[in-house]
Amino acid sequence: MNHSETKSNTFTVTTPLYYVNDLPHIGSAYTTMAADALARFERLRGKSVLLITGTDEHGQKIQRAAEDKGMEPQVYSDKISAGFEALWQKLDIQHDRFIRTTDLRHQAIVNEFFKRVWDNGDIYLGQQKGWYCVSCEEFKEERDLLSDHYCPLHPNKQVEWRDEENYFFALSKYQNQLEALYKERPDFIQPESRRNEVLSFVAQGLQDFSISRVNVDWGFPVPVAPNHTLYVWFDALLGYVSALLDPDQEPTLENALKTWWPIKLHLIGKDILRFHAVYWPAMLMSAQLPVTDRVFGHGFLTKDGQKMGKSLGNTLDPVELVNRYGADAIRYYFLKEIEFGRDGDFNETRFVDIVNADLANDLGNLLNRTLGMVHKYCGGEVPNVKSAEIPDDNPLKAIGLELRQRTAKAYESLAFSEVAREIFTLVRACNKFIDDQAPWSLYKQKQTAELEQVLYAVLESARLAAYLLSPIIPSISTDIYQQLGFSINFNETLSRDCEMYTTHAAWGILPAHQKLKLPKPVFVRLEQA
Repeated sequence: MNHSETKSNTFTVTTPLYYVNDLPHIGSAYTTMAADALARFERLRGKSVLLITGTDEHGQKIQRAAEDKGMEPQVYSDKISAGFEALWQKLDIQHDRFIRTTDLRHQAIVNEFFKRVWDNGDIYLGQQKGWYCVSCEEFKEERDLLSDHYCPLHPNKQVEWRDEENYFFALSKYQNQLEALYKERPDFIQPESRRNEVLSFVAQGLQDFSISRVNVDWGFPVPVAPNHTLYVWFDALLGYVSALLDPDQEPTLENALKTWWPIKLHLIGKDILRFHAVYWPAMLMSAQLPVTDRVFGHGFLTKDGQKMGKSLGNTLDPVELVNRYGADAIRYYFLKEIEFGRDGDFNETRFVDIVNADLANDLGNLLNRTLGMVHKYCGGEVPNVKSAEIPDDNPLKAIGLELRQRTAKAYESLAFSEVAREIFTLVRACNKFIDDQAPWSLYKQKQTAELEQVLYAVLESARLAAYLLSPIIPSISTDIYQQLGFSINFNETLSRDCEMYTTHAAWGILPAHQKLKLPKPVFVRLEQA
């Protein structure tokens, strides 16, 4: 396989590297579930996928959080980072790499990258004066602050005045190159609303930004001035590069960038858009490296229509949520119910109602009643019907034949709610089809051929729905597949088998006479806590 072919068959997607100032919240889980669904879809299609996640562990905010708990920053970071790994496991996240920015191999990459930017003349020593928000780890313009110098993103935290010597990155030098990038690649920043935010920010004129701090011990020393510590964002963004190293590779930029660079997609919350869509591409240009393909900034989550926050006492603990309701229910609600890219709300009553209606009633009940009839009327095996014998205008086949293209398009554009809508159109058509065709009457009238065609069409549609939903609800899809007599488990990383996707994503592959298991509920109705 030549180099360009290899690249076209690779897919790298990253979540942000989550800040370890506190245990994971539902927003971090949301981005990671989306990244996982996309990665699983690309694996189904036979691509070589790398899903990167991890934790960002340096900076003053972490140093202070550790001090508040009476812990060393490293011990504190180890504890919180482990909390992220544990939650990802509970949510069935199949990440390939988990990078921690305290990793010494990461430091080697940061130092080499710094040297490239330094040698390019883009780092200089200057004086930084201004209002600094420790929670954001960034300087704020006076005009953006709330009254009494409170931060707009952390309204209960006052910013601090800083006047210190820092190293700066010459961001202003890249103004024209960045504007050219946004023009040549209109889909570099998505969705459109985020792209417009960035364009208007850049149009105001870019200021150089500080990339070092003094009087902060917790971080990597600046290679040319060890009394300075590298600013958290300069170090954190490079975690995406360090994560590309194989465990046994020497940590050099050349090794890290060989196979997987440029990254296809950075998935982030809109609050860190500027760092990913402005600072990061400029840093890469300075180091003469190709820029990421796409940055997608999704919306914020609210609870019962209100912003979540500790001060309001209405946070949503993702660990508690998964323990109570299970991973698939959580994954399904957040990906189906919230249009990806827009802000979305979590309301527990609505969550329980939607998940019960879709997963227990429409999908679970469909499988249950159909398997029950097949055991009763056809000896518990797939009826002896070939897909070709069912006319193309059969209401289920007509939807099924187009479903692969429609869902692929929706997955590619991160429209997870659209994926669910398309698939549940088929599921609901199946339930209606059973009621219209009344297989029990066909059985009584001894219309065996018609009966078998009806049951085959429904079983096959349930199989296709489960297959195409597997990136979103892998455990339920596995249950459905196994009750239909397959031995596939969607939570085991499937081998990169393009053939399987081509076959299984099409309608009409259920083999005649395949033995079916006895029906048991694939999703037990939730009770609201």
